[in-house]
Amino acid sequence: MNTDEFRKYGKEVVNTVADYYDNVNNMKPFPEVEPGFLFKQLPWEAPFQPESFEAIQQDIETKIMPGMTNWQSGNFYAWFSSSSSFPAMLGEYYSLMFNIIGFSWIGSPAATELEILVMDWLAKLLGLDKRYLSLNVDGTMNKGGGSIQTTASESLVACMVAGREMMFDRLRKNGMSEDEIDQHKYKLVAYVSDQTHCSGEKAANILGCKVHIIQSDSSFRLTKQALHKAIREDKSNGLVPFFVCGSFGTTNTSAIDDLNGIADVAEAEHLWYHVDAAYAGAALACPEFRNLAHGIERVDSLNINPHKWLLTNFDCSALWVADSTYLEKGMCIKREYLPQNEGNTMAREFSNWQIPLGKRFRALKLWFVMRMYGVSGICSHIRSHVEQAKWLERQLMENGNFEIMAPVVFGLVVFRINPGALNLQGNLNSINRINIDFIRRINGEGRIFIMNTLLNEQVALRAPIGAVH
Repeated sequence: MNTDEFRKYGKEVVNTVADYYDNVNNMKPFPEVEPGFLFKQLPWEAPFQPESFEAIQQDIETKIMPGMTNWQSGNFYAWFSSSSSFPAMLGEYYSLMFNIIGFSWIGSPAATELEILVMDWLAKLLGLDKRYLSLNVDGTMNKGGGSIQTTASESLVACMVAGREMMFDRLRKNGMSEDEIDQHKYKLVAYVSDQTHCSGEKAANILGCKVHIIQSDSSFRLTKQALHKAIREDKSNGLVPFFVCGSFGTTNTSAIDDLNGIADVAEAEHLWYHVDAAYAGAALACPEFRNLAHGIERVDSLNINPHKWLLTNFDCSALWVADSTYLEKGMCIKREYLPQNEGNTMAREFSNWQIPLGKRFRALKLWFVMRMYGVSGICSHIRSHVEQAKWLERQLMENGNFEIMAPVVFGLVVFRINPGALNLQGNLNSINRINIDFIRRINGEGRIFIMNTLLNEQVALRAPIGAVH
């Protein structure tokens, strides 16, 4: 394909994208296909001779599109929304054009420095403490700062590694030998709640450490008291606590853990304290929500996903650390083919802040979004979804056949059929079956796509409002 053909077909693709978004709300959010549907329609080997763009485009329309789950539909209410916007797409196009592998400052200076600036912009937009800014007011580089990861799951693994390094350093300072520290690897334990995203448990599995899943309270929160009790138990059994993950907006209910209380315990026990704010952290762009995050300024690391609620196409996960020392210690592997600007603090090496070596130019799409929407547009976007969630809550309550299972604080409404309306009090299995059947009926109609969750063994429906459309 030469540049003339690229211009021609590129315009066709842009028109197809625009047409898709013009019509996405008229499409079924979940496709009517069975597993293996595509294997029956496409060849099992690549073509020997080149094929035309027109043939590929035809297959997109007739074979791929019918099997797509339309995450961008305004009728998609499963999991959390996958954010999208045209400004982000334009930024992504430029990223594709440059096609860098930004493992170091020298790999692409503009990409590294724009990421530093954009992450500082975002930190300030969310009202985060200055500990999480890369640039000081005098223009020097801070030990803390932000970087763009792929997902919150990857961020959690990286921060757990940092927490392990911090604990090992403390053991060394207490006089422990390297052989003894090596034995302690098998005694390390991380703490999450039963409402923490599954990535917390997965991160512990990847590191090969133990994980203590703590039962949340009646409001689905991890509390200071429960964490303190779990640590006391584990230390009595010879384990070494090193990491705790709190949540600002859990996946199940958008519950907010006792952030300040957990910070008290983390400081007393020398734990690395990470906060997963992947979904709800975006709400901090609106000052009226910041009082809910009291204590978040004390954490070692925190993460939000602009690709969930901040108009930025997947993947774009924002991670901040208050001090990158242990993150870099756990992630930095030096080789002669990876030159680094040691001694120049302005030349940050982001490969030392993440699991992969390579890095896409994700900062461009976030930069486009923040410039083309502005703070006012981003806040309006968040507030409109919160208002819609409150509207849905009112409709369900006024109907009388439903009950709200958790407070509606952000854009997530969790509800179920009211047992009292069906005279089914006490018969949990029957109530759960009816709610599962209800979900199947809704999804079976094909107009919207919604998922369920389980709260204290009770089946509930989750309706997250957050799609751009």
